[in-house]
Amino acid sequence: MYGNSEFDGSAAAFMGGGFMPSQATQAPEPSFSHSRNRESRCLLPLTAKQIHDLASNDELNFISDGVEVTNVTVVGRVYQKEDKASEYTFLVDDGTGQIECNRWIQESVDADELAAILIGMYVRVHGQLRGLQGRRFINIFSVRPVTDFNEITSHFVECIYVHFYNNRLRVLV
Repeated sequence: MYGNSEFDGSAAAFMGGGFMPSQATQAPEPSFSHSRNRESRCLLPLTAKQIHDLASNDELNFISDGVEVTNVTVVGRVYQKEDKASEYTFLVDDGTGQIECNRWIQESVDADELAAILIGMYVRVHGQLRGLQGRRFINIFSVRPVTDFNEITSHFVECIYVHFYNNRLRVLV
């Protein structure tokens, strides 16, 4: 009665995860590299000048000190702000230059968060670096006001350290 059942404890019942044996043994895609993809997704602290000076072979791939730049964080003062129905655009000036920042509004929470950002306020921006028609901008994931002004100095120290690490220390490691 129970001898031919799939619940008899045979190895077929314990293949794991709902995958067939042929699926479980397939080799990973050769073009995917965990270390390369992890490095390209890291969040780099940069200044506006560093962003404008990045090497680029097209409008999607940017290189800073030999490292591919995708996600960046910038700290600066909101210089100009433009509210539209579907997006907020503002300029952040960090003392080295200005960088345009865009945030697409998807919910009322996003609109409330961005309405609290005022001209003259210091903010920390996290986002993805993009290029279009020769200009560079950040598509924002997160923007928040700076409450402790030591964060501004700390950001510049981080920028210096990352630049130094990628130019000198990384070669030694």
